Amino acid sequence: LIQGSYIPSRDQRELRELIRYRRSLIEERAREVNRIQKVLEGANIKLSSVARDVLGKSGRAMIEAMIAGEEDPEVLSELAQRRLKNKKEELKRALKGLMGPHQKKLLETQLRHIDFLDKEIEALDAEVKERMRPFEKDLELLDTIPGVGWRTAEQMIAEIGTDIGNQFGTAAKLCSWAGLAPGNNESAGKRKSGRTRKGNKKLRSALVEAARAAARTKNTYLSSQYHRIAARRGANRAAVAVAHSILTISFHILTRKQPYIELGVSYYEERKKDAVIKQSIKKLEALGYKVTIESVA
Repeated sequence: LIQGSYIPSRDQRELRELIRYRRSLIEERAREVNRIQKVLEGANIKLSSVARDVLGKSGRAMIEAMIAGEEDPEVLSELAQRRLKNKKEELKRALKGLMGPHQKKLLETQLRHIDFLDKEIEALDAEVKERMRPFEKDLELLDTIPGVGWRTAEQMIAEIGTDIGNQFGTAAKLCSWAGLAPGNNESAGKRKSGRTRKGNKKLRSALVEAARAAARTKNTYLSSQYHRIAARRGANRAAVAVAHSILTISFHILTRKQPYIELGVSYYEERKKDAVIKQSIKKLEALGYKVTIESVA
């Protein structure tokens, strides 16, 4: 008989719909922020080249002042707060532009839309938080993984549940279900494309995003894994590989009810010590060097 597919309970399906919709609103907000940047660029205002967050306190104040009719770069740069105060000269150059009435109208509408989205996202956050109360310990455990924030942990719980040992059996099956396992395409003894198979697109997207966040962490195994693979196979494949690792780690964390244990940057090299030594010697010999090694420990 064919094994039945994973069907979550009604409560989990409702939670999943709420969290997926919240993610859609967050993505829409990001698109609206990009539209604001495009309008500013159209007015020859390069605020994003100086301010990391165009809609931070400083950026928002400057945009609102522009909408109100302020055009003097020196006056606008005085609205800078905190660290941005140290970049006033750069801001003056970036804020020299020419904004037309239609661009002010666009910015006003876009800011109003973002404010609306913020309120809706906040309301959904409150609803999700209430429904997530029974899983707070599991969320805290998942939050210990580098790159996995609270919202990502919530989405993982909504998509896969907490009783994953009984639902999926092994971490490999869970990764396959999520679409993070390499495809097995072999014909006549020849291995063809190993592209990942179809799976849960929402979960996969959240995990790849978490993988990119993990890549930016310092002194972690996941960051080391990302950069090691990215050097050979590119950033996208590295992100998928790290996402696979995060989901595998999550499986063991949720089944054992234990927090994440950091392995360290050099874990892979220590585990594959002999292979790394042989590979390094081979590369040097290919360049015409004679290599002798001696242990210093």
